[in-house]
Amino acid sequence: VGFPAVSDFLISLPTTHLLFVRIATMSETAGNPITCKAMVAFSVNDLQECDVVVAPPRAGEVRVKVVSNALCHTDIYTLSGADPEGLFPSILGHEAGAIVESVGEGVTSVKVGDHVVPGYTPQCKGSDCIFCMSPKTNLCPKIRSSQGKGLMPDGTSRFTLAKDGSTIFHFMGCSTFAEYTVLAEISCAKIDPAMDLEKACLFGCGVSTGLGAVWNTMKVEPHSSVAVFGLGAVGLAVIQAAKKAGASHICGVDLNPKKFALAESLGATVCHNPKDFGDESAQSALVSKSPTGWGWDYTFDCTGNTDVMRSALEASHRGWGQSCVIGVAASGHEIKTRPFNLIIGRVWKGTAFGGWKTRDAVPMLVNRHLAGDLPIDHFITHKFKGVGGTKEAIEALHGGECLRAVVTY
Repeated sequence: VGFPAVSDFLISLPTTHLLFVRIATMSETAGNPITCKAMVAFSVNDLQECDVVVAPPRAGEVRVKVVSNALCHTDIYTLSGADPEGLFPSILGHEAGAIVESVGEGVTSVKVGDHVVPGYTPQCKGSDCIFCMSPKTNLCPKIRSSQGKGLMPDGTSRFTLAKDGSTIFHFMGCSTFAEYTVLAEISCAKIDPAMDLEKACLFGCGVSTGLGAVWNTMKVEPHSSVAVFGLGAVGLAVIQAAKKAGASHICGVDLNPKKFALAESLGATVCHNPKDFGDESAQSALVSKSPTGWGWDYTFDCTGNTDVMRSALEASHRGWGQSCVIGVAASGHEIKTRPFNLIIGRVWKGTAFGGWKTRDAVPMLVNRHLAGDLPIDHFITHKFKGVGGTKEAIEALHGGECLRAVVTY
């Protein structure tokens, strides 16, 4: 007679004991390599499910068990070969909810069993870091150079391919298309374990970025007018945040009118399809449709299309309009407009992760959700199981009606 599987024991245990079981199991793997499943990007659009070996964390590092991962267009952007920093072979993924399996020497901010959201924008919190100490930015450069090279802070990788021992690069300091990954401690946002990790992953990138673009970068005021270009997950988060900020006129702009109903349920007061403008430019039509006839107080590009970025700027209000670039453009693309548009008071801004300082902000956003103040369930439109489900999630994301596809490992 064989022994019952661990899952059989888990099913019979009360939920209050499950975390202790997880911790006990994790303590057995601490300090040892772990072989697990991962989706490895070997080259452009070549994504394969493989066995990989994840090395133990070194000093200042944390190894985590990835529970859920949400697909983001940035992952697809890199897989497509458009990312100038894209490296192959690599393990993509950066929107996840995870549980700490083991920690390296010197790690104090998280411990085994803690629930975390990996952050592609780290926060070292060092008193010698002028970026972390400044309220003006969230762009901590502590590990930027190594992260951009697909490596951990010491310049090496924690991933190897199980079949031949070849090195696999990291991605955005996260690499969450794997059952286990290794993060820098300063990239771990510890959250309340009461938060469902299937939802927590949404705060790892897109949703937080849209919220922060409104609240942090642009600081939208009550009674202002807002136009949002692109009604994917980021754009809808912008609308949700603008509504909460008290904006009185919120315009959604997208080529897919099927997105309008959800946008309006979240706060959009009007939606437009640029195809309906005929030969008139989108910016000209939207200025004429603005509350004052002079443009929108705040505009947001959530598309990554440089032509749309220009339209968003030029649709902003004469004299004081501000436009925020959120979408990431393909390599080599540049934005342009006539300088006169800036001379007459329009301002062009950009945002990374919505200006949030990851380790401080993500726990706060999670707490707001748990308190009922920040609903996010509507962003999850598709769910899949197992690492291999990542391919199905990518197909869903390409389908045009998917906001976030969440894969639970």
